Amino acid sequence: MKKLFFFLVVLSFAVFAQDTSDNPEITIEELQAHIKYLASDELEGRLAGSEGGKLAAEYLKSEFEKYGLLPFYEGSYFQPFDFIQTIELGENNSLTISYNDYEISPVLEEEFIVTAFSGSGTISGTLAFAGYGISSSKLEYDDFEGLDLDGKIALIMRYNPEHDSTMSEFDRFSSLRVKASAARDNGALGVIFFNGPKPNLDDDLVEFKYDRGPTMPDFPVVQLKRNLIDELLKSEGYDLKTLQEEIDNNKKPKSFVLKNAYASISTEVNEIKAVGRNVAGYLEGNDPLLKDEYIVVGAHFDHLGWGVDGSMYRGDEPMIHNGADDNASGTAGLLELAEKFAANSELLNRSIVFMGFDAEELGLLGSNYTVNNFPVDLNQTVAMINMDMIGRLSDEKSLTIIGTGTSSIWKDLLEENNTYEFDLKFNDDGWGGSDHQSFTLKEIPVLFFFTGIHEDYHKPSDDWDKINYEGQQKVVSYVYSVLSSLNEFEERPDYVKVERTAPKGGMGVAKVYVGTIPEFGWNGEGFKLGGVSEGGPAQKAGLLGGDIVIQFGEKKVVNIYDFMYAMNDHKPGDVVKVIVLRDDKEMEFDVVLESK
Repeated sequence: MKKLFFFLVVLSFAVFAQDTSDNPEITIEELQAHIKYLASDELEGRLAGSEGGKLAAEYLKSEFEKYGLLPFYEGSYFQPFDFIQTIELGENNSLTISYNDYEISPVLEEEFIVTAFSGSGTISGTLAFAGYGISSSKLEYDDFEGLDLDGKIALIMRYNPEHDSTMSEFDRFSSLRVKASAARDNGALGVIFFNGPKPNLDDDLVEFKYDRGPTMPDFPVVQLKRNLIDELLKSEGYDLKTLQEEIDNNKKPKSFVLKNAYASISTEVNEIKAVGRNVAGYLEGNDPLLKDEYIVVGAHFDHLGWGVDGSMYRGDEPMIHNGADDNASGTAGLLELAEKFAANSELLNRSIVFMGFDAEELGLLGSNYTVNNFPVDLNQTVAMINMDMIGRLSDEKSLTIIGTGTSSIWKDLLEENNTYEFDLKFNDDGWGGSDHQSFTLKEIPVLFFFTGIHEDYHKPSDDWDKINYEGQQKVVSYVYSVLSSLNEFEERPDYVKVERTAPKGGMGVAKVYVGTIPEFGWNGEGFKLGGVSEGGPAQKAGLLGGDIVIQFGEKKVVNIYDFMYAMNDHKPGDVVKVIVLRDDKEMEFDVVLESK
């Protein structure tokens, strides 16, 4: 099998090589040839960890070798890293409910489902009806008040008392993760969710689909069909429809412990791990001093495969997402730049690293791994230039460049090299969902080149024949000019920390601003900070990138969702005690929350 795979890889490269001219200049023909291969059905969307993703990585390595680039990762072009690709239900998933003289064992995936964020474990306990599972002092509503949940399993309705409203203060507390966290914090062993009679008349079970979020360790969470809950409540003299109507109409909880109802739940949710591979080669500079400084030029080469989480495709049949613009275009640009600089390597003062990132679409996993496992001193990296979606230049020639405020030299440098008459759109901060952000978090000046979102974004229709190759050739040539000028600077670019201009608050629906930036790819316990926003509450209080938040106010923080849930019940101006782990030591900070 390995020999067959190797033969296919070699064959695919041989067939592709017929279409390239090996011209060291940045050409439309070579850009198109690179994209036609990378965005071909053969690679099946280049999902990180898949065979198509491996083919893409091998292709980059082959091109780097052909250009004469040196391997960057301790003698190798590859930097492998493990990540969670998806989750699957194991064999041990069951639910048994006993009440009066009855015992029911619902059928998995027909009458009950394990949620994708459920932990694995086996629990047994008395059942307690906990309404909507919402607790908020701000809203003066608490389904857990006066309810003894210790050692019990909570029955919780989905949605909230204002489920008919298009905008409700309860919405912040309605996600299943938030409710499960609240139940756990109030002593529950696990949760059984269900649909009330309103608003989900069809009584759909939630989809078991990995959302890239963490599971809840040792805390089983399932959903059960409404008719079985209805029968259970009737056995103790309650009517589900009446209960829901009273809660909705009065906005007052009606929680209680069932007298003769018990449940046993076993859940087994298995993490399926895969291996991603960053690919990098470099050209050594010629200046005796400056050659020890590195300019990183990067682009991610992965995409969505057949349409993982993040796809905008809504068709019934699975389809390959070829990702021609996102980001075969940036990858093709990376290769053309590597080839041209290699042909002119005698002009280099600094060393230049050409880096293809894997698993960007899964949360910047590859670039995050690289900046935390850099083969040379990361402080010697003077700048990072990123290309992501550079293949759809409009007739107006609008080119967005993000990170222009991260060094005082950027704007003049960009304007001076704009011989292509682009309509440049500058964004000062170095954030935005692509791999340059991982370098921003390490306080390295960045530039991110981007021709804009379009109707084919994250859809199967993002194909090679929709690329504006003439426009892309101009963009890549422009990047070459910028890099050439940067290479000639005697002084390294200064780094300027810029406050995020993206909407404050980041993930979630909390109404307060803390100014924390998550560490992408973190799977440990707690909420690990990749950084803190300049001038934000977290920075003012003394929090740092690398801190692991384990408590926010009175709430224990096991993961990022606990952190979001904990923010929900606070308002701007509140002073919140935040406990973090820093170098394995607990530290306490008072954070003054601001308005989102």
